[in-house]
Amino acid sequence: MKNAYNGRPIPSDGQPIQYVGGKFTIPDRPIIPFIEGDGTGRDIWKASQRVFDAAVEIVYGGKRKIAWFEVFAGEKAFNEFKQWLPDETVEAVRDFRISIKGPLSTPVGGGIRSLNVALRQMLDLYACVRPVRYFQGVASPVKHPERMDVIVYRENTEDVYIGIEWRSGTPEVKKLLEFLNKEMLGGGPKQIRADSAIAIKPISPFGTKRLMRRAIQYALENKKRVVTIMHKGNIQKFTEGAR
Repeated sequence: MKNAYNGRPIPSDGQPIQYVGGKFTIPDRPIIPFIEGDGTGRDIWKASQRVFDAAVEIVYGGKRKIAWFEVFAGEKAFNEFKQWLPDETVEAVRDFRISIKGPLSTPVGGGIRSLNVALRQMLDLYACVRPVRYFQGVASPVKHPERMDVIVYRENTEDVYIGIEWRSGTPEVKKLLEFLNKEMLGGGPKQIRADSAIAIKPISPFGTKRLMRRAIQYALENKKRVVTIMHKGNIQKFTEGAR
């Protein structure tokens, strides 16, 4: 672990989160890197930081506190370092084992097509975990919102999230279409339209099993009674249906 990232020293009064014996060890003042984000991200971050700090204060009564450490990506990083996603930002996220970020803009004119997807792939963030529950007093269109308590585990790096695609009308997509229509589909009645864009949708047994393993492990550890698997196997038999 470095003493500084992107030229910024790490907080002297904080400690990194450790991972020992298959478990995380959280110090009383954990260092958490954050990426402010672009556009509305700046305003969202300012409000979010106040909420996080207030929540920690309420729960721990001053015993614990977050040591925030800013790292850079997006427009702010490009303006200062001429890089949309500096290597030391990724290093900091790896070294401290945690980070939080605001929404990032997509660079125009080449380079990294999506910073969000790039971060997922570089760090192998394969599980998108989204808790869904009801908070008392919030308006809801259903009769019994208090019964809603769901944790969604979604594949985050395979499937269409791998981000491999070719634009309609480009030489690359024409070459791929010719191969698919003539060789793979044998020139038969099932053909891909010539003006189509093409995206690759890979789904592996490895990726599927580790996502399911994570969801089932969470259910066991938190005494959840049901794990529901959702897929589109009736149409996509060899990708989602086979796994």
